[in-house]
Parts: sequence; C-alpha cells; structure tokens
Amino acid sequence: MFIDQARILLKSGKGGDGCVSFHREKYITSGGPDGGDGGKGGDVIFIVDEGGHTLADFRYSKHYRAVAGENGRGANQSGHGGGDLVIQVPPGTLIKEDATGRILADMVKPGQRAVICRGGKGGKGNQHFATATRQIPMFAKAGGLPEEKLVRLELKLLADVGLVGFPNVGKSTILSMVSAATPKIADYHFTTIDPNLGVVKMDYAKSFVIADIPGIIEGAHAGIGLGHDFLKHIERTKLLVHVVDVSGHEGRDPVMDVDIINSELKQFNEKLASRPQIIVANKMDITGAEENFEIFKAEMDKRGYEVFRISAATNQGLRELMLKIASVLETLPDTIMLDESEAEVVYTAEEAKPFEVRVEDGVYYVEGPWIYKIIGSSNFSSYDSLQYFQRAIKSKGVYEALEAAGCKEGDTVNIYGNEFDYIN
Repeated sequence: MFIDQARILLKSGKGGDGCVSFHREKYITSGGPDGGDGGKGGDVIFIVDEGGHTLADFRYSKHYRAVAGENGRGANQSGHGGGDLVIQVPPGTLIKEDATGRILADMVKPGQRAVICRGGKGGKGNQHFATATRQIPMFAKAGGLPEEKLVRLELKLLADVGLVGFPNVGKSTILSMVSAATPKIADYHFTTIDPNLGVVKMDYAKSFVIADIPGIIEGAHAGIGLGHDFLKHIERTKLLVHVVDVSGHEGRDPVMDVDIINSELKQFNEKLASRPQIIVANKMDITGAEENFEIFKAEMDKRGYEVFRISAATNQGLRELMLKIASVLETLPDTIMLDESEAEVVYTAEEAKPFEVRVEDGVYYVEGPWIYKIIGSSNFSSYDSLQYFQRAIKSKGVYEALEAAGCKEGDTVNIYGNEFDYIN
C-alpha cells in the first residue's frame, strides 16, 4: 500500500544528572569532591533510506523516544551517553512541525541526516563546583531536558516531470509507453489512484524521472476527491506536462479543461502556476481530433504555450515529446522545498519564557525549562546550595511573578514536587 503521510511523536533523551560524591579511601578522612558528569541524552535523527518508497512503517508506530543519558557516579565516573534514535525515511520526505507547518527538514539525498530533537546535555558533577572558599560542594547540576515534537511526515515524489490532467486523458498510457513502468490502464475514470514513477532513458540526453499524477478534478485544491493527496506530489517537479484529450469524445472542451486544471494548481500552490508547462494534445488517432486540434492549438498559441500532438496508444509523437522535455529540463534548476533561512528556528516570546506560574486549589505552581534546571541542581540540605537557589529565583523575577498571581506570605509554592511556604 502506498502511504505518503504520517503523524508521529518524537522525544529525545534526557541528559543524565551530575553526581554529588566525595573521595573515600583508607587513611584519607576528608577527600575532595569526585562526582562524575551525567551523559548526554540521545538525539532523534532522520536518515534517507534509498530503498524506501512509502511511509507505511509509520502507520502503526506513532511514538519514538531516544535513550536518556546515564547519571554520573563517584570516583569521577561520567555516565554513558544515551543512544541516538535513527529513523529511516524514503527520499522525498518532508518533516514538518505539526502545530505550525514549518518545514524542519527536506530529506532528498541518499544518506542525508537531520537531527530533529536534540538530547539534553549531561549535568556537571560536584567536582566542578569546588572553589577555595567552597571546598565541600554538596550539589551538582541536573541533566538537560529532552525535546519533544509532534511532527508530520509528507512524502512528495522525487520526479523531474509531473503528468497532470483530468482523469482518463491518457497519462498512464504515456508513462507505460516511454518507461518501464506498468501502471494500471483502463477506460474509466480514476484508474490510477496512486502516483506512479517511471524513468525515461534517452539516447543523447540525460535520463529523467516522470510521475503519473492521478487525475485532478475541479475543486481538487479544496480537497475534493483526493485533491490534496494528488496535488502535493507535483510540488517538487521542475516541469509540468499537461495532458489533454483533444478528441473531445467524452463531451469535454479541451480549452476549458486546461483552464480548470491550471486554476486548481494556482489555488493549491501559487508556485505551481508559474512552473514551466508543456501542453500535450493526446488521442489524435480518434475521429474528430484533427478539427478540434486546430482550434485548440490556436487558443494555446495565444496564451504562449507550446503544444505537442500525440497518440499515446499508437506511440505517435512520443519520442519528439520526450526529446523536448529532456532539452527543457537541462535549463531548469532543482526545485527547493526548504530555504536555508527557513531552517532556522525562530523562538517566540512564549517559547522563550524561563518559567510560568499557575494556581490550582490555592497552591502556586512554578514550572518551566529554566526553573526545572535550577531545582534539579539544588541540594536543599546544603546551606550554600539553598542560598544560590534563592538568589537565582529572585534575580529571575520568580518572586514578582508569584505576587502578581496573588501569592501572599504563608501560601504554598510548589516547584516540581518541592513545596515551600512563601516568605519574601
């Protein structure tokens, strides 16, 4: 089964915590701090698998989690880093942030790698916090938090040329005649329900990949039929080959068909409307096609389109068409789905908040990435560590935020399971 989209939850590994430990050895009564560092958490990495063709593996497996880093140990022993989680995807896979639609990675080249969730950093052991005035540090640094992302995978075919047009205009027949592809062909609409790829090999030109996109209908840009599922597969193509049944034997107007399809392309994606396009008048072997072709070509000439007359069923005109396609492709750049500037993460004010305060049943909860690191690095049985903790949260504005939320002296403040009576 051809599966071209999936939605999965990713989570990297938490960083291991640093260790609080002191050197203990016979005849040495007061050894120095020797707490080891925590290991780095594992990353979630995507890699392009050249042999992959669909996203079917993600149909039932929805959650992916990397391994956490190990905590540090005494005797200066650092914890092992968590193993990275490597996920293989087929060429042409877009990785998008589900909430915003922002493209995180465009996986195109075989072996290409992209780190989507980075593991938390390992925390420092107490050996790093010894000073001339603080020789017995009773605290260490907590490991960094993991990253969690809900992402959407979209497989967009890696094809140079996209065959577009209404159902039953002969796209599959063209593909079967010019390549080794064997698409299903029959005389009824929507014979093709999945995209088909074929490689066209030319004698004196570079080979290229052509995609038979299932028939587009009016309203496809709005998702009518399987519009979105079909249209997204031509977003990568450099050149569109617009196939029209010029015989009109089904009562359709070829000129109107061109207008409808181009309108659907424009409404789905503005860039598609400006993509180079060759018009192909197919089914020239059917009675009445000659008269219709002259009228059709005259109208297309006015619009600046080059028109090729062919009969896919009899192989008439196909070689000339393929040579033209090959020559045009040599002049076109690759289609880029992701600019390097777009790849940079832009943090909003909401994402940059070090903490937030919420109230539940009279208890004031302080939560957030920064406050999590501080609480994890604090040892409240150590006077030095407690003093550092109080100075840190005061300088960061935690007291002001609590009072702004209505907190008064004697109220309970909960910071990741640690409860305090508020005293300012």
